[in-house]
Amino acid sequence: MRAVILPGKKEVQVVDRPKPVPGDGQVLVRMRASAICRSDMSLYYGGKPLVGGEAAKTGTIIPGHEPAGDVVEIGPGVRGLQPGDRVAVYLAIGCGHCTYCLSGYLSLCSQWKCVGFDVDGGDADYMVVPAQNCLKLPDPMSYETGALLLDNMGTQYHAQKTLGVSGNDTLAIFGLGPMGSAGVLIAKARGARVIAVDVLDSRLEMAKELGADVVINSTKEDAVEVLRELTHGEGVDKAIDSSGNPAAQNAALDSVRKMGSVALIGETSATTINPSEQMIRKLLKVYGIWIHPIWMFEEIAKFVIDHNIPVDRYITHRFNIEQAAEAFRLFDERVTDKAVFVWD
Repeated sequence: MRAVILPGKKEVQVVDRPKPVPGDGQVLVRMRASAICRSDMSLYYGGKPLVGGEAAKTGTIIPGHEPAGDVVEIGPGVRGLQPGDRVAVYLAIGCGHCTYCLSGYLSLCSQWKCVGFDVDGGDADYMVVPAQNCLKLPDPMSYETGALLLDNMGTQYHAQKTLGVSGNDTLAIFGLGPMGSAGVLIAKARGARVIAVDVLDSRLEMAKELGADVVINSTKEDAVEVLRELTHGEGVDKAIDSSGNPAAQNAALDSVRKMGSVALIGETSATTINPSEQMIRKLLKVYGIWIHPIWMFEEIAKFVIDHNIPVDRYITHRFNIEQAAEAFRLFDERVTDKAVFVWD
């Protein structure tokens, strides 16, 4: 089979690998869609990967933690799946027995492994995964949509369910890359008034196309002041930072009204905040949001179908596996928004 590896220093190789064989409790999935994520760039650059252990540092792991495809072979002991099933592959593999695994939060397991970082992911013709990680796609759902529910759409749904976003809310979303774009789609389906904040006009244009009510370029306007003006001087009800940029994270905290709430999704290693002014004296609720629990996928899929959410509208580029070098280069240069490898 053909597979992508990322040795580091922006090198991309498409190599021949043996087609894997499923073992006990595993299935072989033929890929139909595999999305590129900003966290993949840590493998692309080399050095310390954003997630994963020692295996992720070798440059030999096949990336791709947002895959969807067809089950083509099942290993011994597999129940509930058969060849021909259309599935998305959940990215976290846990021990299966700890409190976190039993509650569906596999990424909190002390022994967890990440697809595409610790074990081979979906940027290849085939992949082997535990059967329990295969989430069946509803009949009306495309492979591309199923893949995007695993991270961007799923994380935003998880965040907005946690915040309780509704038609009563004005929600500010900071960072309109693929994660923020997904946030606009989810928030509009939940009925919220959405204000999108970014530094790139091209991303703000995309946000408007996806339904954002107002867009703000924070290099041209003071986003916090504009948000207050748009909310009668009080501030927005809720905010989500999808960028991981310290300035945006602070703006999210500053722009929310008293007794409001903020979700932080974007990854960063260090941010300086003022807890007294930004949180304590505002009675602010602040949530860290990471990977959605595995049981939530079915709920997310039903929400997307029931609200007819056009998930594929924020996919800007599609590539075949042989175009991997170009795909990662353009994604790194932010020429693309969401980019997806596709197979016929």
